[in-house]
Amino acid sequence: MERRSFVQKAGLLTAALFSGKVFSFAAEPDFPVVRRAQALRRFNSRAVENVINEFSSKVKNKEFTWLFNNCFPNTLDTSVTFTDFEGKPDTFLSCGDMDAMWLRDSSAQVWSYLPLMRKDKALKDLVAGVINRQVKYILKDPYASSFFNDPTKTSEFKEDLTNMVPGVHERKWEIDSLCYPIRLAYRYWQQTKDTSHFDANWQEAMKTILKTFKEQQRKENNGPYHFQRATAWATDSLPMQGFGYPVKPVGLICSAFRPGEDATVFSFLIPSNFFAVVSLRQVAELFRVIKADEKIAAEMDAMAMEVRQALQKYAIIEHETYGKVLAYEINGLGSYHLMDDASIPSLLAMPYLGAMSMSDPVYLNTRKMVLSADNPFFYKGKVAEGVGGPHIGKNMVWPMSIIARGLTSTDDAEIKQCLAMLQKSHGDTGFIHESFHVDNPRQYTRAAFPWVNSLFGEFLWKTYQERPELLNTGA
Repeated sequence: MERRSFVQKAGLLTAALFSGKVFSFAAEPDFPVVRRAQALRRFNSRAVENVINEFSSKVKNKEFTWLFNNCFPNTLDTSVTFTDFEGKPDTFLSCGDMDAMWLRDSSAQVWSYLPLMRKDKALKDLVAGVINRQVKYILKDPYASSFFNDPTKTSEFKEDLTNMVPGVHERKWEIDSLCYPIRLAYRYWQQTKDTSHFDANWQEAMKTILKTFKEQQRKENNGPYHFQRATAWATDSLPMQGFGYPVKPVGLICSAFRPGEDATVFSFLIPSNFFAVVSLRQVAELFRVIKADEKIAAEMDAMAMEVRQALQKYAIIEHETYGKVLAYEINGLGSYHLMDDASIPSLLAMPYLGAMSMSDPVYLNTRKMVLSADNPFFYKGKVAEGVGGPHIGKNMVWPMSIIARGLTSTDDAEIKQCLAMLQKSHGDTGFIHESFHVDNPRQYTRAAFPWVNSLFGEFLWKTYQERPELLNTGA
């Protein structure tokens, strides 16, 4: 089954059957217990439960407490396989609705738990296990986006015209797939100061990331990666013998696919290149902290600077309405795509990833464009407004874009608006989905999507810590 999901047109019962969740109706009729029963949870964290108890005892809006209770621990409840391999923690995290681990999703799924690691050693070991598992995957194939727990398993996509090897689920080259593991390792170090997992294998994986980024600058040739698929979905394959449309080598990195897993039109994907700048600087810092190869650290810093300068020169477009804005994709030859897509990294989410300041004039102009009809994938309906994309289709807004909007706003009214839309989006299931129809939240995709549940939990917890009054109205 492809990760591209069919649209659910149902409510609570269908979601329960699809995701295997256990229901108990002992709670209030409007907010039944939909969290997986304790005996069936994949991992238990004392620190996470303490956060849930605090939020539930302090927030008066019962629907928000219900949603937080369901969404914040969803990854731990449903997605974890935690073991010990050769004396080191090893964690496989499924993406929710299929038994595969994405480098991107797995990093984001545990992100909201990182501040709790100092209070819970088992949780710290689980995150370290994610880092260790990601290293194995990067060394197996840095161009792959997702992997099986079983290294000998053959993918349903084995007929893709690319270099598929056993253990790889899907081989869509996306820049962010290599940025997210760096983001996770860097924040793990910030929170714990533990460098014990940044061993020779981890260092080799980071060197592999640098090598892959350089290959995809395509300064001398197209590099080794190509991808084609026999499919009716135009966005699931690449033109030009699988290399994508031509680009002018200007220092930016080519990404064959977007983080929403649709093929790029112009291969220089701007949000992902911004993310790469942040990631290269972070891993260079880590190399110096652990006294690793200084030559490699200097190369990482130099590449970050090269990409940053190219972004400044080529990614900013003069818009007749908004002034200077960021393009979503460019080819270095003068062509560009003015839009935004919902999955993160996105133009909207740049400050969330540490790539731009929320007060940057170009970002603010871009934000206005993204959240308007001038973005072809901005949808507005009776229930919500937000960014979608070609992956699901017209009028299907992604909650991820609404959360990104809330996380990058300093305006109470806008944050409250985002919370209200998300509160209406769950389609009576108690969980957040990949997308939903702007007029009907019961029409949604992906009943089981731990990444967005974790992201929503992060948004609710951040709001509780900084603006608790916004959560104490309504139901």
